[in-house]
Amino acid sequence: MMITAVIPARLASTRLPNKLLLDLGGKPVLRWVWEQVRATTSADAVYIATDSEKIFTAATEWGANVLITSPDCPSGTYRIASLLDQIEGDFFLNVQGDEPFIQPKLLDALVAVWRKTNCDLITAVAKITDEQALIDSNQVKAVMNHAGRVLYFSRSPIPHIRDVPQDAWLQTHTYWGHIGVYGYTREVLAKYRELPPSDLELKEKLEQLRFLEHNFYFQSVQTDYQPIGIDTAADLEAARLRIRTHPQD
Repeated sequence: MMITAVIPARLASTRLPNKLLLDLGGKPVLRWVWEQVRATTSADAVYIATDSEKIFTAATEWGANVLITSPDCPSGTYRIASLLDQIEGDFFLNVQGDEPFIQPKLLDALVAVWRKTNCDLITAVAKITDEQALIDSNQVKAVMNHAGRVLYFSRSPIPHIRDVPQDAWLQTHTYWGHIGVYGYTREVLAKYRELPPSDLELKEKLEQLRFLEHNFYFQSVQTDYQPIGIDTAADLEAARLRIRTHPQD
């Protein structure tokens, strides 16, 4: 079984222009991600998938394998699926290009659990311990059954605990935040290109709901990894602070 990791890298960003090529501790944000992914023990090949000539030029200079995709790809999953005719692999990891601290061991764990469960898709979840994160619509929540199979993703806190005040929900239930790293079989990605956008996906603006609405099986992997995604200037400063104060993390 060949494991292929792909980093979808879109340069356009309304909140933080050119964010993937901005400096973070002496290297562009995207290079941190690429180096972390290359440090996995399970990935047989690593690619950057982009519609940007700037990213293509920069990443090629680092030695990365870079593939150009259409600028019309609506999501990272679609960007990877559009490349299936060009790249080999039986199982694909999708790592966002703005996650400079993604843990190689987490990516290896996704592959290991996929091998054991033979699931269609796999993703990561971490406990929510902060009340603000629980109600923040940017923190996607996941609900799983006892075997770790994902039942639903939402921007809303789920479940809603009817008889308990919301400020006490974290004390009465374990809530899980979704971490946007995915693994899929080649067959699932090939089918994804043929699936129309789903109603829930469009309402929540969550691409993973398309898979659930079309009856695909999502397995979760629990982690203590707390990502710092680079979406705003404040996120970038937080990441720079992390590097200065915890250079070995």
